[in-house]
Amino acid sequence: MYSSVRVSVPGHVHIGNFDLTGDLGRVFGTLGIALERPRLVVELQRAPPGTGIVVDSPDVTYRERALYYAELSLRALEIQEADVKIRICDIIPVHVGLGSQTALALSIGVGLAKLYGIDVDVLDLAVKLRRGTVSGLGLYSFLYGGFIVDGGVRRVGAGPPPLIFRCDFPQNWYIVVAVPSKPIAKILEIKQREDDILASLEPMPSELSARLSRLVLVKIIPSIIEGDIDEFGQGITMFNKTAGEYWKDKQGGLTYCDPIVEEGVNLMLRLGCRGACQSCWGPTFYGIVEGESAAERVAKEISKFLSERGGGLVLYTRADNRGAVIEGV
Repeated sequence: MYSSVRVSVPGHVHIGNFDLTGDLGRVFGTLGIALERPRLVVELQRAPPGTGIVVDSPDVTYRERALYYAELSLRALEIQEADVKIRICDIIPVHVGLGSQTALALSIGVGLAKLYGIDVDVLDLAVKLRRGTVSGLGLYSFLYGGFIVDGGVRRVGAGPPPLIFRCDFPQNWYIVVAVPSKPIAKILEIKQREDDILASLEPMPSELSARLSRLVLVKIIPSIIEGDIDEFGQGITMFNKTAGEYWKDKQGGLTYCDPIVEEGVNLMLRLGCRGACQSCWGPTFYGIVEGESAAERVAKEISKFLSERGGGLVLYTRADNRGAVIEGV
């Protein structure tokens, strides 16, 4: 057992889902990339008896969610009483398509297990924490990092989808990440209805699932294995845009979640990004470039673009090929 544990978890960007038809027994199927930045850093420390669970966070949403996941974790780990101080040191922006919730849930669950000397199966823990029940991207980003493809779930809530492909993301391929401020309120409203939306989805036309699956199998995966950034970028752009057609009626008739995102994706491509996508529901969008100097140049232009449209966060980063880093003292 340890007196304190520090957990550092990568965020991620979502490329999309390749099968919402469901006629072969699974649905969704997700691909995406773990990121070095932004990342969530959580410290858990034993506290004096009678303290209970205390969360120190400057962000109210994180404080509330951390307490929620701590309570779930204690039940899952069968810990009857715990006196622990949880400090949120660095955060992933919440509900913008960067994987904050799974990162938070697993960091607290795994952190508590390590603090109390409990061996834990992370896949099983994720189910008990109600994460990874639609997409495995956050779960496998936590475990392994890199470029990830999962095989879809038998049904929502049935358990984590299997990992069917994972490889290191080239370290000279940078990801420019943009989170426009103006559409966030719209996305939060969608997120509040997410369960109902997913439960009421019409099956994706089988031709569309077939098209998306072919893009994954014969364009996206082969190109990253071969280190071909042009083919990879073309593949993810085509995939993301094609998938967006299916979600149009949930996005106000748009392929992307907001006109700012659509403009931003197109601007990234004009600026030389080899590929550009919306992450999950948005409003995060991102582009792939080769080399840090190109990433810095694109980030500056996107910052100017967003500053004229309500502002937002822009950063560039490499992919994270390690997954969560867990350290006990």
